[in-house]
Amino acid sequence: MRALLPLLLGSALTACSMAPKYVRPELPVPTSWPTGDTYLRQTEAALPSVTYRDVFRDARLQRLIDAALANNRDLRASVANIEAARAQYRIQRAELFPQINTGTSATRREIGARAAGGNFAVGGTSYQASIGVSAFELDLFGRVRSLSDAALSRYFGQEAAARAVRLTLTGDIASAWLTHAADQSLLKLAEDTASIARRSVTLTRARVEGGVAPRTDLRQAEQTLANAEANIASQRTALAQDLNALQLLVGNTIDPALLPPPIEQAAATVAELPAGLDSRVLLRRPDVVQAEYDLRAANAEIGAARAALFPTISLTGLFSFASTGLSYLFESDSLTKTASGNLTYPIFRAGAGRAGVAQTEALQRAALANYEGTIQTAFREVADALARRGTITEELAATERFAAAAADTFRLSEARYRGGIDTFLSSLDAQRSLYAAQQSLVQTRLIRATNLVTLYRTLGGDSQLAVAPTGATPAPVLVSPQQP
Repeated sequence: MRALLPLLLGSALTACSMAPKYVRPELPVPTSWPTGDTYLRQTEAALPSVTYRDVFRDARLQRLIDAALANNRDLRASVANIEAARAQYRIQRAELFPQINTGTSATRREIGARAAGGNFAVGGTSYQASIGVSAFELDLFGRVRSLSDAALSRYFGQEAAARAVRLTLTGDIASAWLTHAADQSLLKLAEDTASIARRSVTLTRARVEGGVAPRTDLRQAEQTLANAEANIASQRTALAQDLNALQLLVGNTIDPALLPPPIEQAAATVAELPAGLDSRVLLRRPDVVQAEYDLRAANAEIGAARAALFPTISLTGLFSFASTGLSYLFESDSLTKTASGNLTYPIFRAGAGRAGVAQTEALQRAALANYEGTIQTAFREVADALARRGTITEELAATERFAAAAADTFRLSEARYRGGIDTFLSSLDAQRSLYAAQQSLVQTRLIRATNLVTLYRTLGGDSQLAVAPTGATPAPVLVSPQQP
């Protein structure tokens, strides 16, 4: 024990650190969101504690999100990166403790008579057993501890990166689900328009055959029908592509029962999310958290580089038993104790040591700029989403009024044409205006719903998006009984 005493004393002297004291930088953005005609005034002082289930209230969408959080390949990669970062931290942290080695050996030696210089051969067996510590570095200047702190920050940063992936995935699924709902509404609109156009072609053909209308009216009605039929084919393609996108995000084949209703119903299932006045809620965003941990790691690496400029002290201790007989190998007379210390100080490295410090300081400044830039980007994303939120309700109301007026205009124009008061061109223009107004209404409803998704994603902080533990039970495969 006396031989190991220097090692124990050395271990107690490892509390020193040459890393700069970490101080969180001031927010490089205003403390409140922009206000004005295009922004909504909010009364909340901080981001409320919400989950994606509070925002996306349709049970079908929730099931898709649950399955994606268990099956998505990007998430599996992010979880693997967390495991790798955790293992790297444990590897680095192990350098703070002595490495104890043990070993045994048995040697049989035989020397021939001529080699021994006599008439008889000489031989024997020797045994050896040892336990000890080899080259344990006394971390007097905190180099090893700084590297351990940096590895820990990298590990926490990977956890934040995984949360960012999960947050983005949740928003992407909601957006893809709503896009499918909008394309479904557009397909229904194209089919209704084609049905009206077919009736118009039938009526116009009868009027042409009766000599009441010119052939140009028939051709114009046929153009409208052909355009609507082309839109039907296009929307069917869009729906198939929407389904492909959803299946890629979820990571499994999707049961058709989980697909959304038309946008008129689907948009109503996305709830409002208060934004809050205080921009410090951005500090909860996963990408901002990751950037701060990267900054912390860079700060700790400065301490390791500074400590490398000072001498390195290492200790070695060994208990060794050696004898020619196995039965008395561990007796006191067979014990050999060894303790040694080693001090290394580089005299000339052509400035490499100071260059290492300069490098880590430059990387720390880069990490600081990245941290501040991440916050500024987050602030702009939230401000842009709030700006859109502040006007979309009025735009949707105006679009609904426009669509209602276009529908009434079409009814009146068609009645006037049937009564011989207006030309067919007036009725055709009214039909085209109605179709365009209804398409615009669908797109505006989609914009309003996806704006709520954007607010949820840009504010971050979903409490249910913590990283799933390794080996967690995956969600059930979402395949309908009719599908293979």
